[in-house]
Amino acid sequence: MSLVLLGTHLCTFSLAIGFGRIRLFSNMSKPKTRLSSKLLQSKSQMPGSESSNGDSVPELGVFVRKKRVKKIVQVEEEEHEAESDDKKLCGLPDIEEFAYKGANGSFLSRKSNPASDVLPVEIEVASSIRPRGEPPPNWEKVLEGIRKMRSSEDAPVDTMGCEKAGSSLPPKERRFAVLVSSLLSSQTKDNVTHGAIQRLLQNGLLTADAIDKADEATIKSLIYPVGFYTRKAANMKKIAKISLMKYDGDIPTSLEELLLLPGIGPKMAHLVMNVGWDDVQGICVDTHVHRICNRLGWVSRPGTKQKTSTPEKTREALQLWLPKEEWVPINPLLVGFGQTICTPLRPNCGMCSVSEFCPSAFKDSSSPSSKSKKSGLRKKL
Repeated sequence: MSLVLLGTHLCTFSLAIGFGRIRLFSNMSKPKTRLSSKLLQSKSQMPGSESSNGDSVPELGVFVRKKRVKKIVQVEEEEHEAESDDKKLCGLPDIEEFAYKGANGSFLSRKSNPASDVLPVEIEVASSIRPRGEPPPNWEKVLEGIRKMRSSEDAPVDTMGCEKAGSSLPPKERRFAVLVSSLLSSQTKDNVTHGAIQRLLQNGLLTADAIDKADEATIKSLIYPVGFYTRKAANMKKIAKISLMKYDGDIPTSLEELLLLPGIGPKMAHLVMNVGWDDVQGICVDTHVHRICNRLGWVSRPGTKQKTSTPEKTREALQLWLPKEEWVPINPLLVGFGQTICTPLRPNCGMCSVSEFCPSAFKDSSSPSSKSKKSGLRKKL
């Protein structure tokens, strides 16, 4: 009997040592996850916790990993992350507070709102556009630089411009000569217009009375080859008759009346008012002034950075900020600059002393013919 009890105790002791090793190993190798302990009893003591001789048997605990619970937790975490990702994709990044600069310069703090988050971008873009009436940066340096480049006065406009017509005539005849010269200058180079005026003057056809009595065919032959010479000859006859009937052979004294004459546009009317009556009511903007002001970024369409579409739109935009004392000299200054350096095709940006202030510098260097040749070569290749 004693041998049986001794064997039982040895078996129990061996099991206890074995389970202790299992518990020690499970504690050392268990990961940092949720674990649950399950209390196990010795299989040798099935009825109770005491042995047959009354000695108590120590209870053993084995830790078992809850794999199912971990999977459920992982699924819940993945669903939570996917849900948060969906929220981020639906709107802007999940940032609690934004600060946007208002129109008055103050910063407004608000919560992120996907429906209204586009507004600050529009405000930022609008702020980069120069307000109407605000002078462009460095315009005085640019103007002074152009004056220095034009100091030699070697452009055609300096000797053959419309304002030079009839300079030796009495005031009344000179005003009419300037009006006729302005009419002929449309779509025509200065040297061609000057030649036509000289031929009319030599034939005594530079007054309202002489033109009214002259034959239209004679006028056409004298003003040829100005652009649209047939139409301009007919308009000269009409203007001469109106001047004789309403103004005693003189020209109208107001801008509005000048614009009612056939073939006379805003550019011509402002020039005639400036030269003929010394009455500055606006800037004389021709194709050169229109082109150069847009290249320099001096004018733009209202509320945009786009170029103005017509010389008249350029005049309106330019008059918003250019000082009035510059309204008269700006025309011959920029016209001569456009004839010599800032030409329509292949402008001489390398010779220009203000190219560093020009946003269009070295960008309009190729002519349409060269572009067509390049495209033709590409097609062949």
